[in-house]
Amino acid sequence: MIEIKTRLRRWGNSFGVVLPMKAIENEKVSEGEEVVILMKRKKNNVLRETFGTLRFRKSTDQMMREIDEEIYDD
Repeated sequence: MIEIKTRLRRWGNSFGVVLPMKAIENEKVSEGEEVVILMKRKKNNVLRETFGTLRFRKSTDQMMREIDEEIYDD
């Protein structure tokens, strides 16, 4: 199995991908053979991809004020 980064291209009412000939030769596949393509969208934000999106009930400012009160409240 190999990984190839490519872009979707419109072909009529469909989309398609172009695979480099070198990759086709390395995998020893030929025209008409059935292949399986695993598709994953490239994401630009690595942190969001890794950790997801977090939603808090309190705003950041409110959490910081509460932390300050706990630390400095004598």
